Amino acid sequence: MRIALFITCLTDTLFPDTGKAITSLLERLGHEVAFPAGQACCGQMHFNSGYRRETVPMVRGFARAFGGFDAIVTPSASCAAMVREYHPAVAAQETPAWRARSARSHHACTRCRGCW
Repeated sequence: MRIALFITCLTDTLFPDTGKAITSLLERLGHEVAFPAGQACCGQMHFNSGYRRETVPMVRGFARAFGGFDAIVTPSASCAAMVREYHPAVAAQETPAWRARSARSHHACTRCRGCW
């Protein structure tokens, strides 16, 4: 399985070894792990603060970076929830092509339970 690793801003800043641990675990399980260079914020802070319009470019960027993978793994439950639950709401305001692209990425996102 091709898995994209989504390392959130909080994890990158405070727990940088977490990404290495997740990669090691997933590779031991036989998965191919990638770190998409284009990844950035999922938009949770903006969305939760009421800046819904400002979230749209972040959802687009997420869909571009992660759309081609079988699964997306992140150590952040709140960012996984943002992608799975709220990216579709943001994408609903977009064109049909962007809605479809976002749907592929939000269905694939999960929190890595083995990392807790």
